[in-house]
Amino acid sequence: MFILYALLLGVVIGVALGGRAMALGTIQVRWWPLIVVGFLSQVALFSDQVSGVIGDAGPPLYVASTMLVGIAVVRNLRLPGMALIVVGAISNMAAILANGGYMPATADALAAIGKTESAGYTNSALIAQPALPWLIDRFVLPSWLPLTNVFSLGDAILGVGVAWLIIVTMVRSRKAQPDLAAPAASAGSPAR
Repeated sequence: MFILYALLLGVVIGVALGGRAMALGTIQVRWWPLIVVGFLSQVALFSDQVSGVIGDAGPPLYVASTMLVGIAVVRNLRLPGMALIVVGAISNMAAILANGGYMPATADALAAIGKTESAGYTNSALIAQPALPWLIDRFVLPSWLPLTNVFSLGDAILGVGVAWLIIVTMVRSRKAQPDLAAPAASAGSPAR
């Protein structure tokens, strides 16, 4: 859910800077089907219907779906903000791999959003002694936000990259747009 807020923040800042939201349709993401498949796999994987029945397949499926997205992200390094997205994704993957295919979360962070240990596979698990504790889900979105959740340092870096991609794309479109008033004004002025 953290990325949804990064998307929204990017659009709001882009508009505030005079950018055009329609420009977001011009972003050419290479290998985008990998991103779609990876994200949809995770939506299914963490749904109550699936997470309770997948058992030991959860961690490798999570890693595989995250790798699909990661491959496409690396393929798009030319896009603004994508380097930050890669750093955030690598941070998250390091924590997930170091903890056996789970993204650990602190007990305090989970308690702040009213979560306890889940019976099924989850993307934020309570692990007694997590490896790489500085990279785990330890931060919490404010409770007054809809879809509040826990997030990691990697998520924050990734979110900044997503917002940056949106802002730069929107603002560049404004700069690329010709000033329509300038030719009209010069056409009416006397030749010198």
